Amino acid sequence: MPASATKALRVAVLADSDTRWKWGALTATRISPAEPEDIRLDGYLLRGRATPTARQLREVGVSADSLREVTAVEFLRAMEAAQGEESYDVLVLALVGGGVQAMLHGLGRAWRDRADRPVVVTGYVGVVYEKLADGLLLRHGADLVLANSRQDAERFRSVYEGVGADAGAVTEVALPFLGGAGYAGEPDGTDRPYTVVFAAQPSVPDSRKDRTYLLDRLIRHARRHPEREVLLKLRSKPGEHTTHIEELPYQKLVQRADPPPNFRLVYGHMGEVLDRTDLLVTISSTAALESLHRRIPTVVLTDLGVREALGNHHFVGSGCLASWDQLDEGRHRPAPDAEWVARQGVAADGEYTTAFDEARDRIAALLGRSGGLPPLAPYYTPVTAPGYLPGILARHHLAPDGTPLPGAPAADREPGPVRQVVRRAARGAYRHGVQRVAPVIRRMGEL
Repeated sequence: MPASATKALRVAVLADSDTRWKWGALTATRISPAEPEDIRLDGYLLRGRATPTARQLREVGVSADSLREVTAVEFLRAMEAAQGEESYDVLVLALVGGGVQAMLHGLGRAWRDRADRPVVVTGYVGVVYEKLADGLLLRHGADLVLANSRQDAERFRSVYEGVGADAGAVTEVALPFLGGAGYAGEPDGTDRPYTVVFAAQPSVPDSRKDRTYLLDRLIRHARRHPEREVLLKLRSKPGEHTTHIEELPYQKLVQRADPPPNFRLVYGHMGEVLDRTDLLVTISSTAALESLHRRIPTVVLTDLGVREALGNHHFVGSGCLASWDQLDEGRHRPAPDAEWVARQGVAADGEYTTAFDEARDRIAALLGRSGGLPPLAPYYTPVTAPGYLPGILARHHLAPDGTPLPGAPAADREPGPVRQVVRRAARGAYRHGVQRVAPVIRRMGEL
């Protein structure tokens, strides 16, 4: 009998950034075959450059019964020790592809003698527009590989089948953070102004020239329409990291500009910002899908081209592509293509409530499987990828067989005060180097 039949469903989520924690925790509650009040959710934050700060965690707005920061080896030892009443039923790996692959091999070794292991789930936090084959094969081996849309599910199966890997783990769901009230229409001006929101992204575009251009166009739009409120929605504050590194924060660029009074920088939960949005503008942010789900007018910019490097090529056929010139002149009224929207898992027609049924059913079946679950079997092994896999595992202090390398962080005790201070200082120094020193070195190299 599965543990979930005799006690509260125990779920663990391992995440490496604020956005992946949000995705992982929300996904865990949506796919778990138990009512939310019957789920115990334990969160583990993988220590690294993007480990979320306390402010970022508050902004995400997702709670857990416990939450702690760990290294990869500490996490693996915690999973190995979690047995009996403390064992988990479901484990969600909300990590980059290399992190997922390392954990699959590490967990395979930790659970080598256990048939009662947790169901392992992984997936993507948003739109998949780059490194499709690489990211998918690094995630292969989980019991469920979640696809956020019908289109992604078809692509995922095609990649796995194309290399001779089992595609049975691919499971169609939707983005777990869609929701909120549908768009009620433009305001009449008495209660609030018409609001334009630009959803910024940490790494798209990545050049100072392009980011300055986008900021300038947003400010120009605010000057051209003083009756509107124009918001620049930011993901993080300087010194913080999200899933992607942001070397040129808009907060710094705006210091050299002279924005009008109706232009503001905003942070906070994206859903709360969308509550007051009349037009969502972005390059390729997943916020566009959140906006489309709520039927808010949404524009994906073409000013910098429609290019794979920007990710806006994903929106070809959406009916949402437009430029700032078209928006400034007020001639463009975005009208999303219904068929395209349906293939993206947006489900603005109300089917969203059933989007996670298949995943829940599959997990329930795996938890009730007679004899427990088979060993984890990733596509990449020392035989299939001898020149690639060892490097992936070594980044997480693991040997090719999944065992911890000599000198890997110990997990037999909690870090003391001095160790915690050193860790925080090291992360701060790393982030300073990424945001300030590295860009200067690159610019010097371009001289």
